[in-house]
Amino acid sequence: MSRVVVVTGTDTGVGKTIVTAALAARAVDNGERVLVVKPVQTGVGGPDADPHDVATVAGLTGVDVVELVALDEPLAPDTAARRQGVAIPTVREHVSRIRDLLTSGYDLVVVEGAGGLLVRLDADGGTLLDVARDLTFALRRRTDEGISSPVEVVVVCRAGLGTLNHTELTVTALRAVQVEPAGLIIGAWPSDPGVAETCNRTDLTRLTGVPLLAVVPEGSGSLDRPTFLASAPGWFS
Repeated sequence: MSRVVVVTGTDTGVGKTIVTAALAARAVDNGERVLVVKPVQTGVGGPDADPHDVATVAGLTGVDVVELVALDEPLAPDTAARRQGVAIPTVREHVSRIRDLLTSGYDLVVVEGAGGLLVRLDADGGTLLDVARDLTFALRRRTDEGISSPVEVVVVCRAGLGTLNHTELTVTALRAVQVEPAGLIIGAWPSDPGVAETCNRTDLTRLTGVPLLAVVPEGSGSLDRPTFLASAPGWFS
C-alpha cells in the first residue's frame, strides 16, 4: 500500500503543479517509485488550451501520471462540466479510484487538486477537502490495522501580501474536518523578495502552527528535467 500526499493550494495559480513535481522529484531522489494523480483538470480545450498539469509533472520528473477527468474550459470543474454538458465522477468515485491505485506497487501517490481547497470537483458539491478527509480517515483505519500510513496534506501558498489570510483559512478548513496539514510550501519564491515576502516566510508557520516544508524558486517550472530533478530535493528543509 502506497503512502499518499494530497497537494492543495490557497488559490489557483499558486504553484501546485510545480510543487507536485518537486515532491515527486524528492521521492525519486530517495529511490521511490512515484505516481501523480490529477482527479480533475480544466482548461484543456480550445485554441488557447492550458497544458495538462500531469504532462508538466511528467516532463519535469519522468514519473508515472494519471488524469481522471479533463474538461475544456478554465473554470471550476462543476461549472466547466455543466457548460460542456458532460457528467463527471463524484468525489466518492474519485476516492475509490485513488484507493485502487494505492495497490499498484508505488511507494508514493501524490494527488494534486484543482484550484483551492473548496473548489467544487463534482456536481454534488464535493471538494478536495472531502477527498483529503475521506482518504485520511479510510487510510487511518487501515493504519490501525498495521496496513498503511495516513494521508499527508500539503498546502501550497503564495509568498506575498494576502498569503497569511488565505493560508490560515485553508488550514482552518482542514482542521475543521480533523485533518492536520503536514506542512506548507511556498510555490514561487521571488529572486528579489521584499519585506512582505521575507516576513511572511516566518509568519506563515508562526500564525498557523504548520511547518514550512519547502520554498520553490520562481521560474522552476522552466528548468529542464535533469536540472529540476537535481535541484528540487534542495528546496526542502
